[in-house]
Amino acid sequence: MSAPSIDVKDMLVAESALNLEFAVNLFIGREPATPVNCVTIFDTPGFPQSLSLDSAGSDYQYPSVQIRVRNVKYTDGWNLLNSIVQFLHSRAGETWGGALYTVIYCVSGPALLDWDDNNNARIISNFNLQRR
Repeated sequence: MSAPSIDVKDMLVAESALNLEFAVNLFIGREPATPVNCVTIFDTPGFPQSLSLDSAGSDYQYPSVQIRVRNVKYTDGWNLLNSIVQFLHSRAGETWGGALYTVIYCVSGPALLDWDDNNNARIISNFNLQRR
């Protein structure tokens, strides 16, 4: 089973309308200095894994991810993140990276995180995931 950020990256790359390409304008775990306009996915603490003691290993995991968009223009960054939210929110019943994602839902955002040292907007949304 892959890290949730890797699976979410694969989902976003698969949606051509978002125009995101891994290691070009979409990154995992670390926001690069360039390009300025980019999307970064971070694995963040979620909820504890279910504890059914199922010997088949089918306990549910409840990870979360944060998606951060950095953009020169606040409105362009917000619009891109809003499109990502619309794409991911309520996805269900899909297998990615060896995990069945029973639901993905947005729990916050888009919201302004801050302005970086170069006065670029950084906007975030947080997602909870359920998978097994």
